[in-house]
This record gives sequence, structure tokens and C-alpha cells, in this order.
Amino acid sequence: MKAAKLKRGFLIVAFAAVSIIAAGYGIDPDWFAKTFLGLGQLDVSLAHICRAVMGLYLALAVFWLVCALRNTHKDAAILTVMIFAGGLLAGRLLSFAVDGEPAPLLIVYAAMELITVPLAWWIYKLPE
Repeated sequence: MKAAKLKRGFLIVAFAAVSIIAAGYGIDPDWFAKTFLGLGQLDVSLAHICRAVMGLYLALAVFWLVCALRNTHKDAAILTVMIFAGGLLAGRLLSFAVDGEPAPLLIVYAAMELITVPLAWWIYKLPE
């Protein structure tokens, strides 16, 4: 597979995955917290944070999709995927060490981020 197509496909998959996760956090934070985290109803401030995180995730995801579809700035977009996943993973690892084991879904997210960082680096380094 040509590197350009692989980079494009990676960015589209990153867009889709992060958009789905963002929608889960932000469309109905109470449902998400109850269903996946085993929490009761969130207070207004926590719901606000969930929706703000959704907005941040969607903003980056749209950037990745635009770069994939317009064939511009693909390498910069791939680097931001790597930085995004790496930052989330670093925070999760700190929380694992300080706070202990979270809900199973958050462990799955950490595994996805752990896979994404080296994969993004490998794809970024492919010559076009």
C-alpha cells in the first residue's frame, strides 16, 4: 500500500474512533458515566467538563479528517494524533499509579492509546 494512502486511512480511522469516543462523553454524560463508569448522575460541572472534552476531541478529529481528505498537512495531523494519544496515555498511567485501577473501559482506552503512539510514529516516518 502506498504511504499516502496509508496515512490517509490512518487519519480517517483516528477521526472515526475519536469522534465516537467524544460523542460518548459529551452527548449524554450522565448515561456514559452510569453505563461505562458505574457512576450516578454527574453534577453540572462534571457534565460541563465532559462536553468541553467532547468539543476538544471533535475539533482535533475534524482537523485530521480535513487533512486526510484534502491531502494537505497529513504529516502534521499524524503528529497531532501521536501527541494527543501520548498525552492521554501519560495522564492515564499517572492516574493508574496514583489512583489505582479505573473502570474497564478506561483501561481499554489506555491500550488503544498505547498502540496508537508507535503506530502513528511509524506511519509518520513512511516516505511518500
